[in-house]
Amino acid sequence: MIDLTETQPDAFSALDVTKTFPGVVALSGVSIRLKPRSIHALLGENGAGKSTLIKVITGVHQADGGRLLIGGEEMSLRSIHHANAMGISVVHQERHLIPRFSIGENIMLDRLSGADLAPIDYNAIHEEAAKWLKVLGLDLDPRMPVRRLSVARMQLVEIAKALSHESKVLLLDEPTASLTPHETETLFDLLHKLRDSGVSIVFVSHKLEEVLALCDQVTVLRDGKNACESRPLAGMTRGDLVQLMIGRSERIPDWDPRDRATGTPALELKGLATEAGHEGVNLRLHKGEILGLYGLIGAGRTELAKAILGKIRLRGGTILVNGQEAVIDAPGTARDRYRIGYVSEDRKGEGLILLHSVLENAGVTVWQRLASRLGFLPRLRIAEAVSPVIRQLEVRTPSLDQTLGNLSGGNQQKVSVAKWLAAGVEILIVDEPSIGIDIKTKAYLHQLLRDLSDQGVAILLITSDMPEMITLADRIAVVDRFRIAGELPNSRNYGEMSAGIMNLIHREDAA
Repeated sequence: MIDLTETQPDAFSALDVTKTFPGVVALSGVSIRLKPRSIHALLGENGAGKSTLIKVITGVHQADGGRLLIGGEEMSLRSIHHANAMGISVVHQERHLIPRFSIGENIMLDRLSGADLAPIDYNAIHEEAAKWLKVLGLDLDPRMPVRRLSVARMQLVEIAKALSHESKVLLLDEPTASLTPHETETLFDLLHKLRDSGVSIVFVSHKLEEVLALCDQVTVLRDGKNACESRPLAGMTRGDLVQLMIGRSERIPDWDPRDRATGTPALELKGLATEAGHEGVNLRLHKGEILGLYGLIGAGRTELAKAILGKIRLRGGTILVNGQEAVIDAPGTARDRYRIGYVSEDRKGEGLILLHSVLENAGVTVWQRLASRLGFLPRLRIAEAVSPVIRQLEVRTPSLDQTLGNLSGGNQQKVSVAKWLAAGVEILIVDEPSIGIDIKTKAYLHQLLRDLSDQGVAILLITSDMPEMITLADRIAVVDRFRIAGELPNSRNYGEMSAGIMNLIHREDAA
């Protein structure tokens, strides 16, 4: 049988693309060829150039050199609206929704009115949006404000927004980072249907198992250049992809199980009830221990962290820090009085200020400590406090003065960890640390958390990544429906631990 896609022009091609920013060569002669009716993986470490290439393809950035071709015809894309008009849509890693607008208004944002000064037909807007929610299998009222949605559902609304343009080329940048396994499976079914209907898809992910299961072809970037270009995925292994991405094989830590649950807990929750819906939560986190908090998205893990930090009010129960009752009314109190830090899963909305510099973001937690009596903040003292942790985490930045938004997602995540290390916290809550993180950075982050615990820092780890949980945690507490379903010591046997964790969740379902 003849493969007709071999005789057709590429759905989209970017050829020999170059792009530079002040002090940074982001892309150097990069090419990618997207076949019709294909799902094409775009891989690379954070900072390899993936996001920059996507922004060039979608008209956000103008390339300094190279060519863009749509269906074999050369094209210059002037803006993201021009790209949409040419049949190219994108879902970026960072969300671009307006929280106070409804779901429908966000999906149809650039088409709210059919003509200048014409009144907006909200019924028509929400009816059209409902069609795309249905395509994704989302049972949501399109009139609901976006701010009421979970992070995962916001991501799905972003995908619905991109699909609503009925594009022939769809780019997805880390689309499954905040999704449950069930939501991911639903998305993959949809992507297969879109591919079979004629849509060509670029899929960016650090989850290589997903790439191998879903994609037809792969392009790998390393240091802003092609490590491979538009190669068939058939016959390739995870090891092959890792070798292309980082230039060496993957190193899996072989850490022995530890028992750190001794002595007075660094953090203890007794009978905690919160306005988010938690009831009777009992938890102990010891000095030098990594306690995993596992549960499906929506189980109440992040809300429990925010209750500890004073961002969600308590209805009952007690929080103890080093055996003493703690009264925490705000994250600043948690940081300054009780030495508790929090690396948020939503680095853009809660953890970082992307328009400010690396120095300002990494140093924000030490401002109060370093300020003079008159309130002055010497830049040199802040730089001295944060530079060691910036180097320790190998943040890729031309300087501490670089605007944080110009760094890759993985380097932004490193800065969100760096600011708490600079503050010298004794208890660190880390929420979904690997979202948008590449393999090598993820390994560095895991080693860092392990080293911090060896230095005595008590770490509460929230992650939906089962291998990450089993790699890092000393004990694992399972959260289901805003309660603790049970706890397990970590044997680091993946099959045994994953079965034990899911049995606790299923036991709650049966009850």
